[in-house]
Amino acid sequence: MYHPHSDEMVQMAMGMMGMFIVHPRDPAFRPVDRDFVFIMSSYLIDPGTYLPKVNEMTDFNMWTWNSRVYPGIDPMPIRLGDRIRVRIGNLTMTNHPIHVHGHNFAVTCTDGGWVPVSAQYPETTTDVPVGAVRAFDMLADNPGDWAFHCHKSHHTMNAMGHDVRNFIGVSRQDLAKAVGRLAPDAMVMGSTGMAMGNMEMPAPDNTLPMMTGTGPFGPIEMGGMFTVMKIREGLGRDDYADPGPYNYPPGTVAYEVDAPAAEPARQLPAAPERKAKPAMKGMKM
Repeated sequence: MYHPHSDEMVQMAMGMMGMFIVHPRDPAFRPVDRDFVFIMSSYLIDPGTYLPKVNEMTDFNMWTWNSRVYPGIDPMPIRLGDRIRVRIGNLTMTNHPIHVHGHNFAVTCTDGGWVPVSAQYPETTTDVPVGAVRAFDMLADNPGDWAFHCHKSHHTMNAMGHDVRNFIGVSRQDLAKAVGRLAPDAMVMGSTGMAMGNMEMPAPDNTLPMMTGTGPFGPIEMGGMFTVMKIREGLGRDDYADPGPYNYPPGTVAYEVDAPAAEPARQLPAAPERKAKPAMKGMKM
C-alpha cells in the first residue's frame, strides 16, 4: 500500500492512497486465473454535504473499497473452476473481518511474505488488521451469486447516524405522524428495525441510502463494504463484464407450497355403556 505520512490524517481522509501490485517474475509460481485488488478506507461525510470531515479519527459513516461503497462497487465476475486471488489492504482506523459466502479460501500471503502451503488452512473469514494486507486464494467451484463483504454489520451500511433514538416496537405509522409535526426530519425505525420499506426518513440531497440494492429475490439491503462474486460457467478469459443475476437451476430454490387444508379428524363412535352383571348364585364373594 502507499499513502502519505505528511499531514496523514487529512490527506488519507481525502482519499490519497493506493496499492502497488508486484507479480512473481516466474509466472509458474503460485499461478491464479483472476486477481482482484481492494484497498479499504473510511470517511465521515455528513448527510447532505460534499466533503469528508478530515479531522475525524474514530466515528466514520462511509466504509469503502477502492473509495467506493455498494452498490457502486463492481461485482466480481469469475469463471467456474478458476483459481482466484483477492488482495485486500486496510488503511482505515479499525480491523475488518472479510467474509465470503459459498466457498472456503486460504490466506496465502501477508505483508511478511508468502505463507507456506503447510501453514495454510481453510477459512471463510479472515481479519485484516489496521495498516495490513492479506491475500487469499480460492477455487471458484460453486456457481452462483455469492456475497463478499466485511462482517462488521455497520460496515455494510452508508450514511449512518449514531445518535438516533430507538423506537423499535412502536407503530411507525402512528409515531411518524405525531413526531413529524414536531420534528419533520426525524427517523422512525418502526416495529421491525431498519429493513427496507420500514423507515420514515427524508434524506437531504447528496445522501446515499443506508442500505440498498435489489436482487432476483427482492431487496439486498446492503451498503458500504459489500459486493458479489458472480461465478459462471462459460465466461471468457478476459470477460469482466457484469453477467447479471444467476439463473438458478430448477429445484435449487426454495418456494412456498400451498398445501390443501387438512380434513377434520373423524370422531370414533362412543363405546356402548356396559352394565354390571349380577353375581352368580353360590359364588363366594
